[in-house]
Formats: sequence, C-alpha cells, structure tokens
Amino acid sequence: MTPEPGGRPHRTALDRRTVARVLLQLVTAAALAVNAYVHADLASVYDRVGQQISQGTLFRLEAAVASLAALLVLLFGRRRLVWAFAFLVSVSAVGAVLLYRYVNVGTLGPLPNMYEPVWWPSKSASAIAEAVGAVAALGGFLITRPPRSASARGGAPRGDEVDGVGG
Repeated sequence: MTPEPGGRPHRTALDRRTVARVLLQLVTAAALAVNAYVHADLASVYDRVGQQISQGTLFRLEAAVASLAALLVLLFGRRRLVWAFAFLVSVSAVGAVLLYRYVNVGTLGPLPNMYEPVWWPSKSASAIAEAVGAVAALGGFLITRPPRSASARGGAPRGDEVDGVGG
C-alpha cells in the first residue's frame, strides 16, 4: 500500500482487484460445491433412469467435474483458463437443468430422457448455485489478466540479438 499525502495508506487498484478475485474465488467454489453436493446426493435416486448410461452416472460425473472446478478455482484462481473451465461447468449445468425442466428432449443416443417438469428444493438450490457460479466465474475471468508475454516482461532478445549478432 502506498501512503496518501496525509500519511495514511490507501488501497491500490491491484489490492482491490486481488480482493475482488479472492471473493469471486470463494463464491464460485461455494456455488460449485453446492452443485456437486446436490448431484452426488441425488445420484443413487436416478440410477434406474436410462439404459446405456444412467442419469445417476451423469449426476456423479457432474459432481466430480464441479468438485474439480471448485478445487481448481481455489488453488489456481489467477489463471484465466481455470475461470473459463468453472464458467463452462456452471453454465452447462444450469442450462441442462433449465432445458430438462421445460423441454421434453427425449433420449439422445445413450443419454436418458431426463425431463422432469417440476421444481423441488434440491433442484432449485442446485440451479441457483449453478447460476451464481456462472456469473461469479465470468466475473473472475473478466478481472483476471492474461499472462504477460516474454516480450512484455522484457525477457525477449532484441531484434539484433536474435541471430547472435549485436552488442
């Protein structure tokens, strides 16, 4: 922190960006954890839905991917790729729950028909968490700067040093 004219320290833009990123990391990870918990908890209920791949298997897969995304966001929240992954996990989950709530898609290849035209507490909690996670992950992606290139850091050789000549 740099001191203000009165001698009091003030927060810099970097400090605010770091605080915002950490808050977004916590919100995104919590939302993904809710998503993972609900899907893991309900997986056994849906084991009989589907022939080749059961809906329970898909729920377990969603729980695993959401858990991985939450862990990555917490550990590597300075990387834009992690935020993109968390966003895709969250937005695909909320998209799926909304699709199968309002549209009877039917079976898609080996995937079961997951149409369920009702809202109940666990489903609602999961959908809200997925939407919050998508928004928070998008925010994290937007405030995280892309990595600087070697030339921007000053590590690239000058043009006349590239071929070994210069000096």
